[in-house]
Amino acid sequence: MEKMLGVMLDCSRNAVMSVQGVKNYADIIAKMGYNTLMLYTEDTYEIPSQPYFGHLRGRFSQNELRELDKYCAGLGIELVPCIQTLAHLENMFKWYTEYENIRDCDEILLAGEEKTYALIEAMIESCASCFSSKKIHIGMDEAYNVGLGKYLKKHGFGDRFDIINDHLHRVCAITDKYGFEPMIWSDMFCKLALNITDQYADVNTQQILQKARLPENITLVYWDYYSTDYDRYVRMIRTNKMFGRKVIFAGGAWIWKSFAPRNCFSINANSAALRACRDEGIDGVIMTVWGDDSTECSRYSILPTLMQTAAGLQGLTDEDAIKAAFEQAVGCSYDSFMLFDMLDMAQHKPMAYYGKCLLYNDLLLGTRNYMCKDVDRGYYGELARKLHNAENKGGFDYLFDSYEKLARVLEIKCDLSVRIKSAYLQGDRDALCACIHDCEQVLMRLNDFSLAYRKAWMRENKPHGLDIFDIRIGGLIQRIISCKMRLEEYIRGETESIPELLEPDLPSPNGGPHWYRLVTPNQLTYGR
Repeated sequence: MEKMLGVMLDCSRNAVMSVQGVKNYADIIAKMGYNTLMLYTEDTYEIPSQPYFGHLRGRFSQNELRELDKYCAGLGIELVPCIQTLAHLENMFKWYTEYENIRDCDEILLAGEEKTYALIEAMIESCASCFSSKKIHIGMDEAYNVGLGKYLKKHGFGDRFDIINDHLHRVCAITDKYGFEPMIWSDMFCKLALNITDQYADVNTQQILQKARLPENITLVYWDYYSTDYDRYVRMIRTNKMFGRKVIFAGGAWIWKSFAPRNCFSINANSAALRACRDEGIDGVIMTVWGDDSTECSRYSILPTLMQTAAGLQGLTDEDAIKAAFEQAVGCSYDSFMLFDMLDMAQHKPMAYYGKCLLYNDLLLGTRNYMCKDVDRGYYGELARKLHNAENKGGFDYLFDSYEKLARVLEIKCDLSVRIKSAYLQGDRDALCACIHDCEQVLMRLNDFSLAYRKAWMRENKPHGLDIFDIRIGGLIQRIISCKMRLEEYIRGETESIPELLEPDLPSPNGGPHWYRLVTPNQLTYGR
């Protein structure tokens, strides 16, 4: 039997691909040699008996999924449902009165509750009516607080591995009823079986043998997106195998948390992982294309990584041949696509998310000033020119235009907050006036970027979720207008000081480039 070589497209983080967008993607990856496509849908698929499930989120209708299933089959691609049956259901739980009674805590379903399994059966029944594949991914990852909410109050404290494993057996009984072969992310089972917090830790794996009573037909999906260490991958593959079940590997094609992809890092990390998969006889490989923090990055931007993965598994190593295969499959230059990575590489630190951090860095609060003090404004101007003049853009001219417009914004804004602060502290009013002029230029360029980004979004996705981009960019525009007004008031002598600019610049320990962490240290959401 042919081994699985798949791509998983996240359609749950505010960007549900349009039907045509999925078809276009399937066309490309089929030419690369992929035989599987997963649509990751937490609540973004239709369940006829659940009108609130995926309401206003752009969910796939059952007819749309049937159409896609038939189309993919014609390409030799198996379309596989990829859902959640335990955690990662935070958007479903926004409909509080509908689903709070089956919520354990956080975004986790209440295990052991009959109403929970009624909903899960409705989920799986819906998938069975739409997909011809007998495979189904039922999730179950990152349920960190399983059993610690309503479950704890109702049943008392229990062995959390047993809680999640009993839940898995209940769910697998349902998948059996509908003829599915289920697979799960393995992280929670490794962590709870080994009593560890890091699934990648070097541990005494004999503990697994005391716990390994998973359903017979389950497939474990070991996911790892972060390392270039071959030995780590080998160790973790062997750890997963100790459960005595089929194991496949899920690598990362990084687009999450930023506007820019990370093809360079993804290719390096997956190169080590795929070598380990070959040596350890892994039964299949999935490349995940997650959309954490609202899928700001196009899922097409990571196509070089998908090409390199397919080529590596097919034994193709010649770079010129790989680039030629990419151009044949995508209709665009490989080297031109690799320009997208550069938006986040202003200081040649590919995991620092420079482009996003500098875009959202507040002009007065400056939470990311420490990142932009040494950024060369000319870097983004040159990148904009490269994107504009890139060769053989194929049918992706709209994507190049969007990235070019973003680079044009960053050409001025990248160090604007630092220049404002420096001019203020030095009492240089001429420099402050120049900064006010730059604020006006940034506002005009942000408008151009917003229009280009909207065009790209609508080319690839359903309109649902674009509202989040509008809220973020709209908030950024209004905030720049407000900051500009403050500077003008200071220049005119209408205010004596700008207190925010007297605060020291400190490296930010607040964890990553998520928008809500970038834009302000002040409270954005309700909490105590």
